[in-house]
Amino acid sequence: MEELLGILKEIRPDVDFEKETKLIDDSILDSFDIISIVGELNEHYDIEIDVEDLEPDNFNTAEAILTLVKKLQED
Repeated sequence: MEELLGILKEIRPDVDFEKETKLIDDSILDSFDIISIVGELNEHYDIEIDVEDLEPDNFNTAEAILTLVKKLQED
């Protein structure tokens, strides 16, 4: 989780990813943030986040993002 938090904080240092639970629902992250996050995650974790993975539930919390990463690493 610390590794993921580091990536997220590089993209949006102003957001407390450990406490926020509605990153998408409360419009804390916008589409440009998501594109940046997806690119960094794909590169860092050697995964491929597809369009069907771009559901708000997958990006509302850091834990949800980590769950998505782990799921894609298993595939």
